[in-house]
Amino acid sequence: MVVGVLRLHLLVHGSQNLKQKRAVVKSILGRCRVRFPVSCAEIDHQDLWQRAALGFAILENSEASAHQVLQKLIEEVERIGLAEIVGQDIEFIHYG
Repeated sequence: MVVGVLRLHLLVHGSQNLKQKRAVVKSILGRCRVRFPVSCAEIDHQDLWQRAALGFAILENSEASAHQVLQKLIEEVERIGLAEIVGQDIEFIHYG
């Protein structure tokens, strides 16, 4: 069993206030929850209106399958185009 963890650091272009940024973050997280078997949340920069850090976690049988889903998730966030990915980190935690 493997837990895959993805952290995305985003730049939200055009956001003029926290309300606009939260709408973008909510949209991205909602689309990712529907399309991928992941848990996700905003994990940092809640008080900044042009930065966001999102966290995603997935439980899979192998590191390869977890990595594949997380890569597709990154591609989806880029395709959505609501924010620019300025950094990303992937980690795997192995059990058993």
